[in-house]
Amino acid sequence: MPAQSLDPLFCPSSIAVIGASSDPRKIGGRPIAYMLRSGYAGQLLPINPKQEEVQGLKAYASLADVGHPVDQVIVAVSGALVERAVEEALEQRARSIVIFSSGFGETGHDGKLAQERLAARCRDAGVHLVGPNCIGIFSSRNAMYSTFMSALEHEIFEPGQVGIVSQSGAVGSYLYGLAGDRGVRFSHFVATGNEAGVDVADCIEWMAHDDNTRVILTYLEGCGDGQRLRRALETARARRKPVVVMKVGASEQGAAAAASHTGSLAGADVVFDTIFKEGGAWRAQTLEELVDVGYACAISVLPQGNRLGVITPSGGIGVIAADECERSGLVLPHLPQAQQDQIKEIVPFASGTNPVDTTGQVVSDRKLFNRIMKIVFDFDGFDSVLSFNANIGKTEIEWSKVRDDLLELRRQYPRKLVALSMRSRPEVVKELEDNHILYFPDPALATRTIGALAWIAQAQRAAPSPRIAVAGATAAEALPVGDIDEAGARGILARAGVPFAPQHVANSAAEAARAAAQMGFPVVIKVLSPDIAHKSDVGGVVLNLRSEEAVRGAWDAMMAKVSANCPDARIQGAVVSPMITGGVETVLGMVNDPVFGPMMMFGLGGIFVEIFKDVTFHSAPLDLAQAQAMIRAIKGVPLLDGARGKAPVDLDALAQALVRLSEFVAAHADSLASVEINPFIALPEGGYAVDALIIRK
Repeated sequence: MPAQSLDPLFCPSSIAVIGASSDPRKIGGRPIAYMLRSGYAGQLLPINPKQEEVQGLKAYASLADVGHPVDQVIVAVSGALVERAVEEALEQRARSIVIFSSGFGETGHDGKLAQERLAARCRDAGVHLVGPNCIGIFSSRNAMYSTFMSALEHEIFEPGQVGIVSQSGAVGSYLYGLAGDRGVRFSHFVATGNEAGVDVADCIEWMAHDDNTRVILTYLEGCGDGQRLRRALETARARRKPVVVMKVGASEQGAAAAASHTGSLAGADVVFDTIFKEGGAWRAQTLEELVDVGYACAISVLPQGNRLGVITPSGGIGVIAADECERSGLVLPHLPQAQQDQIKEIVPFASGTNPVDTTGQVVSDRKLFNRIMKIVFDFDGFDSVLSFNANIGKTEIEWSKVRDDLLELRRQYPRKLVALSMRSRPEVVKELEDNHILYFPDPALATRTIGALAWIAQAQRAAPSPRIAVAGATAAEALPVGDIDEAGARGILARAGVPFAPQHVANSAAEAARAAAQMGFPVVIKVLSPDIAHKSDVGGVVLNLRSEEAVRGAWDAMMAKVSANCPDARIQGAVVSPMITGGVETVLGMVNDPVFGPMMMFGLGGIFVEIFKDVTFHSAPLDLAQAQAMIRAIKGVPLLDGARGKAPVDLDALAQALVRLSEFVAAHADSLASVEINPFIALPEGGYAVDALIIRK
């Protein structure tokens, strides 16, 4: 069912509560109490066979007694009674069901089976199900509170434009209060619980289409449908709705093929990080960051770029902001000399570069600060402006000296992000926020958050990652039956378009020596075995052999070492290849993530790939631009560009090889666990893969 059809959950005109209670503090009583308090305008129908009235409302002995279908049924009974309650809701043609009750998939095998029965029944009936084991859902815009969330006992905030989607009820409830205290106001909330029906992705997509939601905050522990989450994030980005997500559980469960370097590096956390970046979602590391970035997105415009202007009466604050800019992807362009001269005319000892240090002289005359502030705002080379104002927000006398000029500049430059860092009274903070000016007590936090918004804005401007068709995928070469050794892997990938160094499979030392002589020295010999993934670890690689005699001697020594280290391995001879020198060793790989499918990897290669872990990931398949971006994303890219006087490598050839590999793995995604080329030696002209590993699912 499309996520857009979640209206019966978020916008019901009638709600029945099975297990309704007269006690407003009990689970079956809280939704009724919250909606009565908030003025829910729809029908509220308590179902309780033992009472004629619940919290002043007429109670019904059963759902059938209501006499007409309802948009939403809340199930707040013990676990043993849930299946019967759901059947009753389906019989009475309910359009959506919210199950508070626990005792299902979270409890073990029997509970999981019961949960699957509920899911199947609701799915077959075309009814949206939230839960079980959830705290519910609300939409403040229509005063609908189908939840027993404890935070609402303390305060129900007025409606706003921020949606919350959380897999955890406790975290979601705490986030509601934490963000509310920060000034965030909410459109919708949902805690998806066990996700037998509706999941986080469904709710993100629905909120992305909702006109009353501007920002979506998400707490995520896992994902059952990677493609659905991808689609939801791309929908939100296309509709310019920032998604700020906190994903917990940095496990290695996504490493489906630990036998390859790619598999061991592609843990679940790395894959999720990649998916969020591709979908334009900002990943927060803490609840505080989740709140701050969500707050900023809700209050302010997104900046047009990453250029920040800082104005402060303190040089130290300027240093703090400059340090944080470097960590946050922001730049601090200098003001032109003409503007610097104007600033010095106002305050001779000021520093007019950027950050602009007005010095403490402005404390005694705020008009001086205001004049300099106007110069900073007027400069069109700043996308955002951060002003540090110390303690002026604590007194009306001092604040009034800055307020009018600041608010006028805000009106003149509506497309600039504006943030103030200072100590302040609540009424001043509200005045700032009402004028779309961000407030932060900490200038470093302000800078960091501006950096997040600049990243989000850039991600929204970028085109969604295209799902390009794989040329010739239907006619892709069928993989051979059984294990694939290195020689077989090299042949398969070479035919897929990846350039490989020449190879010869030898079955004896003499044959290897003859092949080496024909190729030309120096050469490399590597043991050939489907049972040995990392040959160098067991003595199965010998480099830089310069004569036939050296090849024969190396063969004997290599085979002895391999037999000693891997006595049970099947040895099928050795591969002889030319020794490629003068380039940079890189690694090209793929791991087939169980949730998100094939994920490409690129990084610096060789034997140190897992030590340095300088790698980047992207969903397969890739287009050329995406491959080039992957290459540019590693920290070691200066080595590819020609560090310390060396010639730069052929990045186009490297990107082409990455694209060809990605097309191959996308075509065989159903049968592959991982693929790795390590190393691919990037040269000033072209490049060659010299080793390959293909591991089946």
